[in-house]
Amino acid sequence: MSLQSLLAKLPFGPWRKAGPLVSVVRLSGVIGQGGPFRSGLSLAGVAPLLERAFAPKDQKAVALIINSPGGSPVQSALIAKRIRDLAEEKKVPVFAFCEDAAASGGYWLACAADEIWADESSIVGSIGVVSSGFGLHELIERHGIERRLYTAGDKKVLLDPFSPEREDGVAHLKALQADIHEAFKAMVRARRSGRLTGSEEDLFSGAFWAGRKALALGLIDGLGDLRSVMRGRFGEKVRLRVVQQERGMLRRLGLRTGGSTPLPEAGAPEAFADALVAAARTSLDDWAAWARLGL
Repeated sequence: MSLQSLLAKLPFGPWRKAGPLVSVVRLSGVIGQGGPFRSGLSLAGVAPLLERAFAPKDQKAVALIINSPGGSPVQSALIAKRIRDLAEEKKVPVFAFCEDAAASGGYWLACAADEIWADESSIVGSIGVVSSGFGLHELIERHGIERRLYTAGDKKVLLDPFSPEREDGVAHLKALQADIHEAFKAMVRARRSGRLTGSEEDLFSGAFWAGRKALALGLIDGLGDLRSVMRGRFGEKVRLRVVQQERGMLRRLGLRTGGSTPLPEAGAPEAFADALVAAARTSLDDWAAWARLGL
């Protein structure tokens, strides 16, 4: 046996032969701009991670771990496009692994991959568009509150929650939803071409399924977890390189210090109170997004 072969068996040193490399990026949470106490998944936040994930030369693949109930269709489309642009530029295959959910915008992200894998209990699908709100006009009338609203343009406040619902407002919203739904369907058709087996009436109804049914419908390519699938594809010595954001003290505490909604400065109790209200609203919106999937 040669000296080089002996050195290659050692568990350390530059002479050790490295295994195949796969970069891993986690995309977890509701998609969209976050608040002062929660970062949403947005292109601005995810882009640096994607750039680092696709940077290594000669890596075998990039893996996406997806756990999202959806959110902003715009941010879903932007993130998915960036993934595809980098994959084509670097000529690297992309694998998506669904955890609890890859639903709605979360499934949009998964479709950016060349292959989609899930657990038997993962929630997959929800290819539809939803908007929600409250009608509060009777509540404020009951408490003697007068609503004063001034606009230029008769359709400026079509969906004002403090005014009675307008038929033209609902019709306008449904037309917007139909346009967004068509873009979503086009993305799924293009990325899952030749693999979808369910009828479009079912697939694009907004329904969602567990992993095994999603596989039967052609929404995913297999059942399995990241480590097992990557080992089966690239060998037992595959190296999984997890790409993470830099985290300072405030980030470790769950506080968001950058972006469009910075933490209020000390000595500004009104601003901090507003931030707490915004955080509560964001938490409620996040809970509603997951609750629509029964999670």
